[in-house]
Amino acid sequence: MGFWNKKADGGGTAAVQLRDGGRHPFRLLDGYVPLRSGEIALYRSIREAVPIVDAAILKLIRLSGGVQVRCRTEQAQAGLERFLRTVDTGRGQRGVQSFLDRYLDAMLTCGRAVGEIVLDRRRREIAALLCGDPAEVEIREGASPMEFQLCTRAEGGGMEPLPCQELLLFTPFQPEVGSPYGVSLLRSMPFLTEILLKIYQATGMNWERLGNVRFAVIYKPEGDGLDRAWAQERSQCLAREWSAAMQAGKQGSVRDFVAVGDVDIKVIGADNQVLDSEVPVRQILEQLIARTGIPPFLLGLSWSSTERMSAQQADMMTSEITAIRRGLAPVVERVCELWLRLHGYDEPVEVDWEDINLQDLVEEARAELYREQTRALRLENEKEEAKR
Repeated sequence: MGFWNKKADGGGTAAVQLRDGGRHPFRLLDGYVPLRSGEIALYRSIREAVPIVDAAILKLIRLSGGVQVRCRTEQAQAGLERFLRTVDTGRGQRGVQSFLDRYLDAMLTCGRAVGEIVLDRRRREIAALLCGDPAEVEIREGASPMEFQLCTRAEGGGMEPLPCQELLLFTPFQPEVGSPYGVSLLRSMPFLTEILLKIYQATGMNWERLGNVRFAVIYKPEGDGLDRAWAQERSQCLAREWSAAMQAGKQGSVRDFVAVGDVDIKVIGADNQVLDSEVPVRQILEQLIARTGIPPFLLGLSWSSTERMSAQQADMMTSEITAIRRGLAPVVERVCELWLRLHGYDEPVEVDWEDINLQDLVEEARAELYREQTRALRLENEKEEAKR
């Protein structure tokens, strides 16, 4: 009966301290649900959150460059090379390679790439090659898989076909059966990326709490009543002197702290053990890097130390780059064939790529020496057989 009328206890109240949960800034990864078509904003957030993934994609783009086009007529070949070298690609850039870099960047990140061939007003010359945002383009399929239209969202919310479909470029990356859209290179990364960011976020919070050392100054009053009566004033005096000693340390001077009575000074969090994150972080990074196909040594990681293993990984990387180039070749062919038709040439083009060089120059020189020695021995054997 007297519970609700009970007076509050005059003793000291307990101090309660709550801390923020602390979450990484990439919130899209927290609520990720593996749907059939991933969100493009999510994939771009992964590249922003994990620098090694972004570096791997940039290396894929750089290694995939070096396109060359061959045609039969020398005059057409010279004009085509000049066009590929000087074509406007927007935002102050020129050359077909700058267009292919952005086109491939969208294809790997978003799973598909969209481009446009811009003609001049007389429709006699290709004025520019521009890349579009894949997030703003949707596909409307026709009666057969060969028939489709690139559409965009109209003001009313419906799909509206884009004009001049014959001048639009579209390339899906590793498309699945029954779907016109490609698959992003980062599709299988959100789950592991979320775990990795949690580890990094927890590590940063632990260093914020334990790296900047905090002290707990505990004053224990004696048993007599006089000491207890002056406990608040003495604790305030200890706080001022301790703060003054810490401020003097920031300015480079040393100041001793003297107290009377039972005073205990401890470092907050000194007895806690920080979890070792090297093993789980490496396991997650191995999974992420394996998806990109980049050998770890190209990203500055010394996980594989043997030379034979590095050579095998370089060979596998060459096959990955060759597969990516096969997806870009039709785009280059369409652009070059249109340029030739606009200038009165009716001949096919052949897309040729520069050799992918990931091997050591010393090993290549040694291999060349062995080939020359073999050739010299073969010539000597032929001469000996001719004399007989």
